Amino acid sequence: MSSTTTIETISKPNIGVFTNPDHKLWVEETGPKTDDLKAKKGEDLPEGWVTVAIKSTGICGSDVHFWRNGAIGPMVVTDNHILGHESAGVVIATHPSVTHLQTGDRVAIEPGLICNNCEQCLTGRYNGCEKMRFLSTPPIDGLLRRYVNHPAIWCHKIGDMTFENGALLEPLSVALAGMERAGVALGDCVLICGAGPIGLITLLCCQAAGACPLVITDIDEGRLEVASKICPRVKTYKVDTSLSPSDAGAAIVKIAGDVKPAIAMECTGVESSVANAIYSVKFGGKVFVIGVGRPEMSLPFMRLSTQEIDLQFQYRYSNTWPRAIRLVRDGVIDMRQMVTHRFDLEDAVKAFETSGDVKSGAIKVMIQSEINS
Repeated sequence: MSSTTTIETISKPNIGVFTNPDHKLWVEETGPKTDDLKAKKGEDLPEGWVTVAIKSTGICGSDVHFWRNGAIGPMVVTDNHILGHESAGVVIATHPSVTHLQTGDRVAIEPGLICNNCEQCLTGRYNGCEKMRFLSTPPIDGLLRRYVNHPAIWCHKIGDMTFENGALLEPLSVALAGMERAGVALGDCVLICGAGPIGLITLLCCQAAGACPLVITDIDEGRLEVASKICPRVKTYKVDTSLSPSDAGAAIVKIAGDVKPAIAMECTGVESSVANAIYSVKFGGKVFVIGVGRPEMSLPFMRLSTQEIDLQFQYRYSNTWPRAIRLVRDGVIDMRQMVTHRFDLEDAVKAFETSGDVKSGAIKVMIQSEINS
């Protein structure tokens, strides 16, 4: 039976990063309270839960969107709300029922809490859980705190992996879910639309899978330079917004050496980018949309129809974390160059301002709390 004794000094208050319907952003004290953590040492945790001291959290585009726009589709910020869902840290307390984790274990947190009763959960596609509570998606508070309580089953051991890499397992999971469902195969010509964090990680996955040639698009030259740095053989295309989707598609095919992509991994959710992808892929190809866009958009239906193009979508991930851990641990996927900025938890407002500023050159902004290993 695992110990319930905390192993590190809890000397600072538990603080979190909040937003609200007025689009304010601030840091203030939150739960679980430090005094309770010191006194109870896991004894009051729900069965199967642990307390984790969060060490690194990446800022996701959805975090910035909830702050600035207050909603993503039907998910609306209606009250004070804690952000963040890309986190890793160290276990500092456990409920006595937890036997596979001990205090001191380094873990990455999978942020979805599921019902385990609906068809999607019972068939292994738990990302579609009918009662999903996904941390940082309103009204469920997120992980951008110094301490959090979480079910042990969703705390994945990362061994001696850095906390930053542990935090990056969440966006890697998004890319891995897309890779699996899109069916990227050795030798496929693949187009990746968008060179943000998800697009760049998807690029790394396609490279590891042996896709070739690889093409990535973006409107920002700086992000395309990062893409070339992390994957030297990728061909880059700076999107010309004055072109029609058919002309943009032709330009992409030309850059690919006149090879039409078998699969386009669309990582922006932008209507014009989805259309460009549809005009790029070959007859019988696939446009796989990972990106999150507007609630409704117009698409070139007849192009999809006459070219027998499959249009497929993704919502989060399931059963990806063990694979993600192995890929990073064994050096197959190296995301370290994507981290462009680091801030202390107390400076989270500045971190968000940097992440949301297109002129900052930020790719992945990390928020850290008392990193000492």
